[in-house]
Amino acid sequence: MGKGYQVKVTAKECKGSTDRMIRRFIKKCKRVRIVEEVRDRRTYKKPSVAKREKRIRAARQRLRDEQKRRRAQERRNRKI
Repeated sequence: MGKGYQVKVTAKECKGSTDRMIRRFIKKCKRVRIVEEVRDRRTYKKPSVAKREKRIRAARQRLRDEQKRRRAQERRNRKI
C-alpha cells in the first residue's frame, strides 16, 4: 500500500467497551478505504478503467456533498 495508514482506536475514547472499539475500528477502516484498496489491488486494472472509476466516484461524491449542503440549508431556513 502506498499510503501509511494510522488507524487506531483507544480504550479511553470507547469507554473501555471492546464491542465499541471493534465497531469504531471498522468504521475508521471504511472511512480510509483500506479494505477497498486491498480489493482493488488484487487484480490489474487498466489505467483507463481506473480513471473512469475514479471520475465516477468523484461525481457521486460531489452529488452527495451537494445534497448534504442543500439539506443543511433547508434546515437553517426552517428555523428562521
